[in-house]
Amino acid sequence: MRAVAFALMLMLGGLQYPLWAGKSGWGEVWRLEKQLQEKRSENAKLSQRNTALAEEVKDLEDGLDAVEERARAELGMIRRGEVFVQVVPETGLETTIASSVAPRSPAGTSVSPSAQ
Repeated sequence: MRAVAFALMLMLGGLQYPLWAGKSGWGEVWRLEKQLQEKRSENAKLSQRNTALAEEVKDLEDGLDAVEERARAELGMIRRGEVFVQVVPETGLETTIASSVAPRSPAGTSVSPSAQ
């Protein structure tokens, strides 16, 4: 009787092995589920990106406001009659460049372009 029980236990173990440790066992299932979650997350991010790009394409097709905004921001274009003003924070470098470009006169005197 013990031999039969032992043989049945071996057969049961032999049938369980592929389920737990085999090529397509639970370990593989868990690995594939993790991979599936990662791919779904990546697809969600890409879907959001596609939606944003589709909205941008629609804006570019429908109106000139988006085209004008891009031309101003990326190409530095302005309309006729507009004045472009760029504010640069003052640092020592700009002061040095300005002093080398525009000569300074001594205090109390004026320098005319013809006197140089």
